Amino acid sequence: MSQVTVTIAGKTYRIACAEGEERHLEGLAASYDARIEEMRATFGQVDDLRLHVMAAIAQADELHEMKRRVSALAEEVAMLNSINVSRDERLERIEARLAEGLQRAAERIEELARGLNGAGQVEGSLNASSRT
Repeated sequence: MSQVTVTIAGKTYRIACAEGEERHLEGLAASYDARIEEMRATFGQVDDLRLHVMAAIAQADELHEMKRRVSALAEEVAMLNSINVSRDERLERIEARLAEGLQRAAERIEELARGLNGAGQVEGSLNASSRT
């Protein structure tokens, strides 16, 4: 376990964290400290505890809004995926019908070709018998 020293609102805190998480924790502390300083500039001299509560609520509100947006985007992605699935299924049905139609057309062409070949053989044998 690692430890990081951070400064928030002019006070230094030593905080434990997992190995490799030091920079992340320092970044979070810096963000929180900046929020407190921003609120101090906006509201003037306010009791430290009240300032911390206000900053925490402001960040919780941002987190709530981000969760709401992520949820809305997840719903939109799910809807788009279902549209794509139904579109894919529709395309598969169309392709199957086209393949069926092509198969029937090929069979009909073969049938006509056999008929023409048969007619040509009958005509050829009629021509040969009329010459004799």
